[in-house]
Amino acid sequence: MTILKEIYWLLQKEIVLEWRQKYAISGILLYVLSTVFIVFIASVNPKREVWNSLFWIIVLFASVNAVTKSFVQENGNRQLYYYSLVNPIAILLSKVIYNTLLLLLLSFLSWAAFSFVSGDQVKDTGQFFAALFLGSTGFSVTFTFISAIASKAKNSATLMAILGFPLIIPVLLSLLKISANALRLMNDTNVAADMWTLVAIDFALLGMGILLFPFLWRD
Repeated sequence: MTILKEIYWLLQKEIVLEWRQKYAISGILLYVLSTVFIVFIASVNPKREVWNSLFWIIVLFASVNAVTKSFVQENGNRQLYYYSLVNPIAILLSKVIYNTLLLLLLSFLSWAAFSFVSGDQVKDTGQFFAALFLGSTGFSVTFTFISAIASKAKNSATLMAILGFPLIIPVLLSLLKISANALRLMNDTNVAADMWTLVAIDFALLGMGILLFPFLWRD
């Protein structure tokens, strides 16, 4: 079986498991909607600067809650079974792809809910959607690999926070700059360069995960 077929079947497995465990995605959606509602109560019609910061804070913590379970929910016997069947790179990439799609869905939902309660502040939809895609990819790659490391430890939630947030800071700073330009908080003519920088960061994080994950998987 080629690695592409392995990724396809593993991705299908992730979707089936998520569909069977609807409480997981339901809890994440409830978290997003509850957070947006609290923000609405605390600050009606926030300024665009506040809107931009609050939006990415909501997406960031929703991403942590969504991706944490990637490897933590896999028990030792299931991991051993996967180890005997498929390439470890296929396991990592299938989870990264699935988590990217999940985080894209959560990001669009957060944007729709946030815009509904406090008004849509986005002026350049194309740039903002590009930021959502690149941000979802960066969050997915980072937190998926950190979840794999945390699954080997007992206090996985604490380890996720300690290891994940320092790595996510460059991604978050780039996202804030791109989305600020999309909201016309600034007029940056080098926004394309910022996007390519974010793409490079995403690929660097993915390359690090692909390089290190096989050693982690054999532990």
